[in-house]
Amino acid sequence: MLDNLIFCLNATVPIFLLMVLGYIFKKTNIFNEPLTKGINSFVFKIALPVLVYKELATSDVSEYWDTGFIIFCFLATMASILIAAVFSKIFKDKEIRPEFIQSSYRSSAALLGVGIATNLYGDAGMTPLMIIGAVPLYNVVAVLLLTLGKNKGGIDKKLVKKTLVGVITNPIIIGIVLGLIRAMIPVPILLPKTLESVSNLATPLGLMALGASFDFKEAIGKIGPTALATAFKLVIFTAIFIPLAIFMGYRGQSLIAILIMTGSPTTVSSFVMAKSMGYNGTVSAGIVMLTTLLSAFTLTVWLFMLKSLGVI
Repeated sequence: MLDNLIFCLNATVPIFLLMVLGYIFKKTNIFNEPLTKGINSFVFKIALPVLVYKELATSDVSEYWDTGFIIFCFLATMASILIAAVFSKIFKDKEIRPEFIQSSYRSSAALLGVGIATNLYGDAGMTPLMIIGAVPLYNVVAVLLLTLGKNKGGIDKKLVKKTLVGVITNPIIIGIVLGLIRAMIPVPILLPKTLESVSNLATPLGLMALGASFDFKEAIGKIGPTALATAFKLVIFTAIFIPLAIFMGYRGQSLIAILIMTGSPTTVSSFVMAKSMGYNGTVSAGIVMLTTLLSAFTLTVWLFMLKSLGVI
């Protein structure tokens, strides 16, 4: 049992210590706001796409490509959206509902997924396939929800079109597509050390920038929806879909990717999108902060349970 606990702590503690470092750097003025924004931009536009590209381009895709797994991730995400939408009806303030829904289902799939999978197995594992199944749906549904919430039933077609284009041109999605294509070409990869150096920056820089973005005051702004969304994001969805995944035969890296999809903290993008579309953003910010803080404990517990069961 002690070995299982150490295994889980080795996966989660380094992740959250990097976030703590980022927060400390902000408080000591080593990281200021422009620098943090620049790091975030570099990580999501360059380092993470290069990382997933490198992982796919240097591996035998035919060995782990799993269409059924991608469909599972898509359907689990859709089910999570519908469940959150039903429970959002308990809030009388209708403007809170779209923020609540999108913050309940949108995970830090790329950053946390790659970080934890790499800590456990040395590579990104099934995370790229999980991203294909879930992340495009994350973005499209979020825009539809936030648009409908503001326009009282009307859909801004220009915004929806812009979002669809944004999904197609998402740097991480592009990195995955290019990596899959490159994996099918039997030619040695040029500049492998350069790719390795850039991709190695993704997780540490991204996690420190995330820690530097913390504002704990936001977490208590709207405690009702914040607490409920946090419960969905870290506990309830995982409790629903992990047993289902185990029943369907998923193990090891596949199960880790599903855990990240259902049980990792809410992505900062949910707050950014809500603010950009005219929402107050307090609910989104609070959920991002609280899920990130508590996930240090919940992810460790989930990993410990799965390791004890012998499924990872």
